[in-house]
Amino acid sequence: MNLEYLDKFRDDFSEYTELRYQKNRNLRITLLNGDVVANTRNHSSGISARVYAGGVWGFSASPETSEADVKSVIRAATRNAQFLDSRENRNAMPLAYGSAQGYHDFSTIQQRATPKEMTAFLREIDNYLKKSYPDVSARGVTMANLDMEKALLNSEGSRAYSMIPRALLIVSLTLDKGEGPVDLYDVYGGFGQYEDNFGIPEDFFERLDRLYGKLKEKAEGIYPEAGEHDVIMDADLAGILAHEAIGHTTEADIVLGGSVAGDYLDKEVASPLISLTDFAHTALGVQCPVPVFVDDEGTEAKDVPIIEQGILKSYLFNKETALHFGFAPTGNARASEYSDEPLIRMRNTAILPGKDRLEDMVASIDHGYYLAKASNGQADTTSEFMFGVVMGYEIKNGKLGKALKNTTISGIAFDMLKTVTMVSDEMSWSCAGMCGKKQAIPVGMGGPAVKCRINIGGK
Repeated sequence: MNLEYLDKFRDDFSEYTELRYQKNRNLRITLLNGDVVANTRNHSSGISARVYAGGVWGFSASPETSEADVKSVIRAATRNAQFLDSRENRNAMPLAYGSAQGYHDFSTIQQRATPKEMTAFLREIDNYLKKSYPDVSARGVTMANLDMEKALLNSEGSRAYSMIPRALLIVSLTLDKGEGPVDLYDVYGGFGQYEDNFGIPEDFFERLDRLYGKLKEKAEGIYPEAGEHDVIMDADLAGILAHEAIGHTTEADIVLGGSVAGDYLDKEVASPLISLTDFAHTALGVQCPVPVFVDDEGTEAKDVPIIEQGILKSYLFNKETALHFGFAPTGNARASEYSDEPLIRMRNTAILPGKDRLEDMVASIDHGYYLAKASNGQADTTSEFMFGVVMGYEIKNGKLGKALKNTTISGIAFDMLKTVTMVSDEMSWSCAGMCGKKQAIPVGMGGPAVKCRINIGGK
C-alpha cells in the first residue's frame, strides 16, 4: 500500500490520529538431518488507527483495507477515545511534537528466489555438513525470512513508508561422544532479503568449519568453577546484557511501572568506561541491523545515549511518556503487527567500543573465563539477570585454555557494570536479535567485549 492511498483519509481525522498500514511476510524452511520438517509461508496485513483524546487512547484495526473499511477503523478508534475520555476526564495536555517524513524501501533489486531454490540452497549446506562432519549426530538447517512493510500517516503531518527485511540462516550441530549430546549453533545473514545474503553455499563453508571446530572443542570441554570470577564477555553477551538488563529497565513505561532505573537518572550506574546508546539507524557511520527512521507514532527516530561514561542520562520515550517526564519523544514506539498498538521498544542497543585490545584483555586475567556466545536469558526491572552461555573458554595465566560446557551467568546489571575495567576497541552486532516485550519484534544488539566480574555457574 502506498502513502497516496493513506492521504485520502486525512480529512477523517478529528482528534490526534495515527493511521498505519502494515504487512509482515514470513518464510521459514527447516531441514533436520536432510529431511524437510517445516516449510511455511504466511503474511498478515491490515490497517489500524490510534486516536488520542484528553489523555486516553482509542484503537481499532482491520485486515480489510478498502476505503469504507479504513474510514470505519478511524471512526471506531475515535469513538473509543472519546468514550474513554468522557469517563476518565484526565484533561491531559495534547500530544504535539511536530512531524517527520521518510521513505525507506530496502527491497532487494535482485531477481527473487523461489522457495524451491531456497530449499536447494539449504540442501547443499546440509550435504556439506553431512559429508564433512560424519561424526555429527544431528544437523539442523533453517532459513527464516521476515519482511516488515509499514506506511504511516498522522494528524500532525508525519508521513512515512518503510520496508525493512531480515534473512537468517541458522545452523545447529550435535555431537554425542557417549557422555551425552553436546550442541552448538550459529546464525548467518541479517539485514536484507534472501537474495542479498545467500545463494552461494560455498560462501559459508569456511564459517561452518569454524562452527564444527568449536563444537569439537566444547565436546571435550570442562565446566567452570562456580562463583564470582574475572570474565571477558564478548560482544554477543554484552549485547544481550545491554538489551535485556539495561535497555528494558530504561523504557519509560517500565520506569513508570517501578523500574530501578527510575531512581538513577543522572547518577552513576556503571564504570566510567561504559557508554551505552540505543541507535536509531546508524552507529559509528555504519547502518544498524534494524534501521528505524520514523517510528510508528510518526516521530523522527533519534539516537538515545542511555549511559554516558557511567552516568544514566536518558530513558526511551514514546510521545505520551515524553509528555509525562518533560522530555522530547525519542522515536522508540514500534508495533509488531498491524493489529498491535505501538509500544516503547529498543531499536539497536549497544555498549560503545573502548580503547583496549582483546588480546590484552585476555592477558590481564590469571584465572577466569572468556564467554563467547549466549543462549536464552531473562532480566527483571531491578536489572537482575540470568543468561545461558553455550560457548566459552577458560583463561589461565593470560591465555585461552579449554572450552566450556554449557553454563550460566547471573547478577545485578547495574552492579556488574561498575566492575568493568577494560572495553575492547572493536564492535560487532548480532544479526538475529529479537525482543519479546508483549509483541515479538526484531532488534539490534551489539557492542565490544568487556572485562568485568560476574557470577558464573558450575557443573
